[in-house]
Amino acid sequence: MANQYQLIVLGSGPAGYVAAIRAAQLGLKTAIVEKESLGGVCLNVGCIPSKALLKNAEIAHTLQHRGKEFGFSFENLQLDYGEAFKRSRQVSERLVKGVGFLMKKNEIDVYEGTGSMTGPNTMRVALNSGEEQELTADNVILATGASARSIPGVEIDGEKVVTYLEAIMSETVPDRAVIIGAGPIGIEFAYVWANYGVEVTIVEMLPRLLPNEDPEVSAVIEKAYRKLGIKFHTNMTVEKVNAEDDTVKVTLKNGDSLEVDQVLVAVGFRPNVDNIGLNGELALERNDWGGIAVDGGMRTSVSNIYAIGDVVAPENLMLAHIGSAMGLIAAETIAGHPTIELEYRMLPRCTYCVPQVASFGYTEEQAKEMGFEINVGKFPFQPNGKALGLGERDGFIKIVSDARYGEILGAHMVGPDVTELLPELTLARMNELTAEEIARNVHSHPTLSEVIMEAAHGVEGDPIHI
Repeated sequence: MANQYQLIVLGSGPAGYVAAIRAAQLGLKTAIVEKESLGGVCLNVGCIPSKALLKNAEIAHTLQHRGKEFGFSFENLQLDYGEAFKRSRQVSERLVKGVGFLMKKNEIDVYEGTGSMTGPNTMRVALNSGEEQELTADNVILATGASARSIPGVEIDGEKVVTYLEAIMSETVPDRAVIIGAGPIGIEFAYVWANYGVEVTIVEMLPRLLPNEDPEVSAVIEKAYRKLGIKFHTNMTVEKVNAEDDTVKVTLKNGDSLEVDQVLVAVGFRPNVDNIGLNGELALERNDWGGIAVDGGMRTSVSNIYAIGDVVAPENLMLAHIGSAMGLIAAETIAGHPTIELEYRMLPRCTYCVPQVASFGYTEEQAKEMGFEINVGKFPFQPNGKALGLGERDGFIKIVSDARYGEILGAHMVGPDVTELLPELTLARMNELTAEEIARNVHSHPTLSEVIMEAAHGVEGDPIHI
């Protein structure tokens, strides 16, 4: 029958649509159910449009603050955030259309509507057209993602108090803003807004900006943000937020109050597990952070139901590339195709501020707490010829290695385009290469990748150019 499938995927973000494509490639008759737009949060209102805005902000920063260094000047520079927003939507729409093309190319049926499980093999879809559709499948993958959460005392109204969603879909920026939370989303919006003239104040309950990163990485970002004029309060909580007629009053734990035009709440996410039929016999086992528990093959506690992406991952790993990797594994497991298991601690993490931040694995402190005797190699960007040519000298690359076996335990990077440099190190870790082998690999000159080589030399010896 037309509505019977070997696999139904609920959710079409980077986890869901990748799983659907891989399943179709492996010969499974596949359908995908999506209530909004193909590509999910990432392509529509997350990773992709935010990177377009960040590029605009980086150019705005160069034009406003670095003209003398590069030999140009302006008498009447005007910045139009509306045009930046427009470009971000164009970039997003182009990729969303690309996902639609891939669905057709791989003969994946797309149902536009809200899906809910009615049994282990059945799903009811309330189509956006107003009709209902019953689907059956041998297997189901849940890829329903996550939603922004708030904190006690803070009510999100979508206008004066907003999440990333309202912020990224706004054609204007506020004059003054408080950002609650100094994780990747808060840090990225702070950079964009500050470079478009917003007076930005960040409030973070933990001791530093980007608190999940290496402390030395956080120190570089804090220095850069002070230079941008961004204010921040760390070790501080928000007691309450009161939206008034023209302003928003933010009261901090120490009694201070801030009056701004808008508050962005960027304190993390909660998995979307409600209203998708997970009750009774389908009351899937949950993990420690409230998501759906899975094994290494992405199987849930119901044998033919799988889960991937943000509905599974811990908050600090709710990342598009991790969801996509999970999607591949789930599809391959269902199809009986050889696959792998993920080593979550060693997966890449990226923040696209300026300077960029990228990392994986253990920090020095974490490695010591795990009982490792470690060697550490660290090299700054300041002596690197390519970094000097780019005018981006801030930051460093640090490699943490097991002193006994040479195993790479982690890397922590802050500097120009480090998100593009990270895969060399995660690939080395995945294939059990040592820092010495990385150091002996000939790196092109002049490139930023030479900083990786120098840091690798430093793990068990001395860097060359310092």
